[in-house]
Amino acid sequence: MEFFYTFQLMILIVDSGSTKSDWLAVDNNGNKLMEKVRTKGLNPAILTEKKLTKIIKKSKALKSNSDKVTHVFFYGAGCGTEKPRQLLKTVLEGIFANAAIEVNEDTLAAVYATINTPEEAAVVCIMGTGSNCSYYDGEQLHQRVNSLGYTLMDDASGNYYGKQLIRDYYFNRMPENVKLAFGAKYNMDSDFIKYNLYKQPNPNAYLASFAEFMFLQKDSEYTINLIKEGIRVFARNMIFQYKEELETVPVHFAGSIAFFAQKEIREVAEEMGFTVGNFERRPIDGLVPFHTKDL
Repeated sequence: MEFFYTFQLMILIVDSGSTKSDWLAVDNNGNKLMEKVRTKGLNPAILTEKKLTKIIKKSKALKSNSDKVTHVFFYGAGCGTEKPRQLLKTVLEGIFANAAIEVNEDTLAAVYATINTPEEAAVVCIMGTGSNCSYYDGEQLHQRVNSLGYTLMDDASGNYYGKQLIRDYYFNRMPENVKLAFGAKYNMDSDFIKYNLYKQPNPNAYLASFAEFMFLQKDSEYTINLIKEGIRVFARNMIFQYKEELETVPVHFAGSIAFFAQKEIREVAEEMGFTVGNFERRPIDGLVPFHTKDL
């Protein structure tokens, strides 16, 4: 008598920004094996190996299932270059010892989640805590700007807008009613702000926490202009790196900032002459069929 055993795969799909990471555990048919897990963001360009490990192990669900995991497909901010990508892979291999590990930049997750067909060419942008933009030719991802992180780049991201809001508050460039609302919502004590920016981890995520204010003040001309000017800067610096491709392909967007600024993005696109495609707030859900179809 022969016995046949079905070995169940446990596939972890991770979409990580600098602020938060979402973890989905599914089997090879795409069935959910546990509730979605959320941890702090795992940006290896900013965090140390010790800190990355601590964040993951803090999740009881991930820790208790670590030996059962067979595959990890990780997409994250800060994973666009080899050194931080390898750092994170080493961390994941140390925790999920029985799993095959893949670490890719977050833009690739945005591509898979926003394109209409696997072979579709498109310019794909991320606007979340950070920002990025790439061209996908239907097979490969092309990056024409190496990111230098939130201090020098990340236009139209959460941390970009947070920085602009704080500066406008302190330089008295906000309308009085907006300034009063902003000061009422956030602790604007200068020592508190400097402590979070220079003494605490993840200053980019701290800056991004202010960006929500724009979408609570969408009736203000000040905030509409702020949002649109950030998109214009992003388009000039990032989207128009692919000026030739823009003649024939759409521009897709992923991330919370883009999702809530759809109207402003469409208006800037019409003004600047590029075609807007799809919006996806959370790319992770679109990654499940992509990673289970061949397993």
